[in-house]
Amino acid sequence: MAHVLISASHKSSGKTTVSVGLAAAFAGRGLDVQTFKKGPDYIDPMWLTRASGRPCYNLDFNTQTGSEIREMFASRSTGAGISVIEGNMGLHDGVDEEGADSTAALARLVGAPVVLVIDCEGMTRGVAPLVLGFTAFDKSIRIAGVILNRVATARQEAKLIGAIERYTDIPILGALRRSTDMTIVERHLGLTTPSETDGIMGKIALLGSTMRDHIDLDRLLEIARTANPVGPYRQTSAPLGPRGDVTIAVARDEAFGFYYADDLQALERAGAQLVSFSPISDSTLPKADGIFIGGGFPETHMAALEANGTMRSDIRRAAGRGVPIYAECGGLMYLARTIRWGEQQRQMAGVIAADVVMHDRPQGRGLVELEPTGTCPWSAATDTPSRIKAHEFHHAELINVPSEAEFAWRVVRGYGIDGRRDGIVVGSVTASFSHQRSTSTNRWTDRFVGFVRRVKQQRAARTATRPVAIAPHTGTM
Repeated sequence: MAHVLISASHKSSGKTTVSVGLAAAFAGRGLDVQTFKKGPDYIDPMWLTRASGRPCYNLDFNTQTGSEIREMFASRSTGAGISVIEGNMGLHDGVDEEGADSTAALARLVGAPVVLVIDCEGMTRGVAPLVLGFTAFDKSIRIAGVILNRVATARQEAKLIGAIERYTDIPILGALRRSTDMTIVERHLGLTTPSETDGIMGKIALLGSTMRDHIDLDRLLEIARTANPVGPYRQTSAPLGPRGDVTIAVARDEAFGFYYADDLQALERAGAQLVSFSPISDSTLPKADGIFIGGGFPETHMAALEANGTMRSDIRRAAGRGVPIYAECGGLMYLARTIRWGEQQRQMAGVIAADVVMHDRPQGRGLVELEPTGTCPWSAATDTPSRIKAHEFHHAELINVPSEAEFAWRVVRGYGIDGRRDGIVVGSVTASFSHQRSTSTNRWTDRFVGFVRRVKQQRAARTATRPVAIAPHTGTM
């Protein structure tokens, strides 16, 4: 099982650009490329998915056990010609002081050799002690090569290569020149998404061709083939419910796209048939028993969302009829009355009697721990955990929240809606700033599909027992 982990000395060094380019380059060679992203993240996996043509999966110490990470990595890598793991932050960064949740710990767990992307801006001979420090800091991690990034000139490149070759024995796999064409644009919540990037496939093709021209792909593939084997793994368990007996409408367009591939698969495994809809361009909801509105960027599309009044009304009517709805972050914002960003304020669905204000700085950011209050309409299941680990990243604040509002979770760590609570509950609707993930410690997908199924069955039972009105006889005898 050939696999390699792409990391860096610090964040924003170009890991995503390199990882996306490598995935595209290896796919262009005819290899089946399986990509992974370390930690909670939605946008980087979107790019990696487009580059490889296969879903990207997150490997996350916060929500998964070590054995679960290994099983997911092994099962999803089966049959791939190479697996490319993109780390997060720097190689040794993380919350845990001893590095138990770092990218280095992930490399150790899955036996992956590490390729270090080095941001070389303003650097020459100093690259050597940097590389030596990374190789010496943790001997259990194998730094198998370096890629020099954002190199300004041929003269700088020669000095960088000379220093590394003189003072270290780490292979240099290539050097990438500083170029705006190589940059994936960032904004207030990270990188722009592929759906918001003009000429996305051309951009990915450019990254792939750049890697092909400037990176020693043959040597990198040889390095990947020296990775330690991972396995065995358990087969995916059988479906928990009748296949496709309930339908869940999933919001997917330029405004909403933050979904984990394995969460969507878990919803299907629990018995749901998923149908996509666009709150921007579709005039009505598809026929569905439940609705899932994930995160995204409704603030950058709020004029288009407001303009689609028929969809907003349809969502509001569905909530009024008791259709189960789960919304995360951007989904919560869409269900509110309004979104205000700067001088603009736009009408949203109005399911939640509160308003959203966008701020310049994050209102909640990082790992989250929630404690159920018992108010969530689908928290009655026996597998509801006493603590839920999740994550949040939002510049939005929910204001004018009614004093009598009910909340699904108490915030033990993080911010949520007001620093103390998250998951506002309105009838059959639950909407939070926190993003959950369906893992062995929190099968939220099973609980939500189970709730959708119960509501559907109860509605069917009421319809079956409702007396049939008999029209009066108007004929003559």
